[in-house]
Amino acid sequence: MSTNLRLQENILQVSVIIPVFNREQTITRAIESVLSQTMQDFEIIVIDDGSTDRTAERVQNFPLKLIQTENRGVSHARNLGIREARGDYIAFLDSDDEWLPKKLELQLKRNALCCHTEEIWIRNGVRVNQMKKHQKGGGDQFIPSLSLCLISPSSVLLKKDIFNSIGFFREDYPVCEDYDLWLKLTSLYPIEFIETPLIKKYGGHTDQLSRKFKAMDYWRVKSIDWVLSNRELMPEKKVAALEILQAKIDVLMQGYLKHNNLANLPEITAIRDAYFS
Repeated sequence: MSTNLRLQENILQVSVIIPVFNREQTITRAIESVLSQTMQDFEIIVIDDGSTDRTAERVQNFPLKLIQTENRGVSHARNLGIREARGDYIAFLDSDDEWLPKKLELQLKRNALCCHTEEIWIRNGVRVNQMKKHQKGGGDQFIPSLSLCLISPSSVLLKKDIFNSIGFFREDYPVCEDYDLWLKLTSLYPIEFIETPLIKKYGGHTDQLSRKFKAMDYWRVKSIDWVLSNRELMPEKKVAALEILQAKIDVLMQGYLKHNNLANLPEITAIRDAYFS
């Protein structure tokens, strides 16, 4: 399709979705890293998830679409952005991360359903090395994705149509919503991986969701259970899923009993009994 025809039809190559909540200190850096891309056929959609600081004021002078909502969480914000998007591809960027200039250009050259990239990790202002368990890859990534989330939302570029088959982010998940989506994706499709770091991922914030929630394997167990119940997995993948499921259930139940935190125990017990009784 020619560029002129694309413009006439109001179609773009990429829709960049930035969910944000109270990140007035970092949102400008994130947006500027998109505007500095070597590939410029994109739109930026910022979803302000009920910020109470000056986030909205910070973004108003940038060429983007700002949608302000009540605070309903990052999954709702990303899903709203997907539904508003006009691009052939969807790219997510967390409001505290930033892209390197060639990210979109190099990913688009792969012409893949889903492509993610290597990352530079910065914690409390200092670059840190990733542990071996965080090693990323391409191709069939279902089994590696069972233990923990290996795909960063800020690093992915996905065909928008892929959400028709994998669904959207689960809005009932306060955390691990990305783990859940990538598990559904990798159970169906191989993914591309670019070994060159093309994003800077910042951590160490006191308001990070991973710091607010304990026993995060509760949501991971629910996601593995969903995949086992709804996907026709090859035997090797099914065995791996069951092994990881059992290990996570054992750890969860030990923790629940140790700390007398019994609210989710019946649900996890029911999942255990469904597979291992």
